[in-house]
Amino acid sequence: MQCKAPVISIQGMKQLVALLVLIVLPVRAVPVSGAGVVAALLTHADAGHGLTRPELVRRMAHRARARRRLLSASHDDERRPVGAGLGAGGGGIVTNEYLVRLAVGTPPRPVALTLDTGSDLVWTQCAPCRDCFDQGLPVLDPAASSTYAALPCGAPRCRALPFTSCGGGGRSWGNNRSCAYVYHYGDKSVTVGEIATDRFTFGGGNGDGLPTRRLTFGCGHLNKGVFQSNETGVAGFGRGRWSLPSQLNVTSFSHCFTSMFESKSSLLTLGGAPAAALYSHAHISGEVRTTPLLKNPSQPSLYFLSLKGISVGKTRLPVPEAKFRSTIIDSGASITTLPDQVYEAVKAEFAAQVGLPPSGVEGSALDLCFALPVTALWRRPPVPSLTLHLEGADWELPRGNYVFEDLGARVMCVVLDAAPGEQTVIGNFQQQNTHVVYDLENDRLSFASARCDSLVASL
Repeated sequence: MQCKAPVISIQGMKQLVALLVLIVLPVRAVPVSGAGVVAALLTHADAGHGLTRPELVRRMAHRARARRRLLSASHDDERRPVGAGLGAGGGGIVTNEYLVRLAVGTPPRPVALTLDTGSDLVWTQCAPCRDCFDQGLPVLDPAASSTYAALPCGAPRCRALPFTSCGGGGRSWGNNRSCAYVYHYGDKSVTVGEIATDRFTFGGGNGDGLPTRRLTFGCGHLNKGVFQSNETGVAGFGRGRWSLPSQLNVTSFSHCFTSMFESKSSLLTLGGAPAAALYSHAHISGEVRTTPLLKNPSQPSLYFLSLKGISVGKTRLPVPEAKFRSTIIDSGASITTLPDQVYEAVKAEFAAQVGLPPSGVEGSALDLCFALPVTALWRRPPVPSLTLHLEGADWELPRGNYVFEDLGARVMCVVLDAAPGEQTVIGNFQQQNTHVVYDLENDRLSFASARCDSLVASL
């Protein structure tokens, strides 16, 4: 089912367009500075579908379970070889939770791309679609765009991409002289197609008066994995050269995720003011905190954080800091995942402090759950706080960002998960109603509690 587009007043759209004009830059422009640049509307993938809160959590947990199953299967495996003549590239873990709404081509055709800070490639499904997942929007047809141009395999940009190659004879799409790509994610999802350029329109609508920019993207003809019908592809926001922020040459971007339980939209911004100026906006409801963004040469596209420890209530877990040395923040992952040892410590501490009998949610991957007493119908039971101790900043999560309560079933769950390996991933459920700014110029991450839906309402 297709998500319903949010309604904005005519005056609001005029103001949105005025801001969007700032994003039109030449290819080698000086990085954007000054006032914030509104890039696109941002909605949860399940918004507007009339799903109940338990159904939404089950869908999210199902995606997390599928990702965990794939990760477990590949944890100690060698990477499977790709087709002859095709290069390989890789990204993070995508469970398609928040969608960026753009348009591609001339005339512009709508696409809904998962916002993913864990990968670089921008891509959408394209006709002819030989082996693809179902999508609600019409599949993008490059033949219908007068501005579409496949990238020749001899072009410097094709040779510069680590996941592309020439050749690939016998393809049923494109031609043997176009730049072919294979791009896969940590959950074994994969997209295969040709690299091309076309006009991207920001802000939705029919493109009249809205800013456009020619971008390099993947036109995917074979796309398999943990994808849903609400999306058409992925917008990579990683550190790599071909991510959307890198192609637009901006020095910062920010997102503010609305609650997954509400059918409300927010705004994604690219470029603009430093965090201090951005957080002077009225939608901010908490203190602004800042922590360094780190780089890891072995995973250069990801945004690493220096996580020092975790506290449940007033108890800091007795887990060595070394267990957190590989921590990333990832908008494309739904539930925060912890290494097994860390997760078991969190689980044990919650069980000790909550003092309720263990329970479960049918059909859910969540296993840190408690049976609620009848009194929970009129008085919520106390829950210990959950704090991530980052370098220079303590991130105390709001209750709604780590606790789910189904009063009908009388069950309460802590929304965290374990995953194989040593990496901690801070997912988007824990980032709800939090304005997060990636300062790429100074390698800093700033965040504050916020009323994210008021960003759109204030236009």
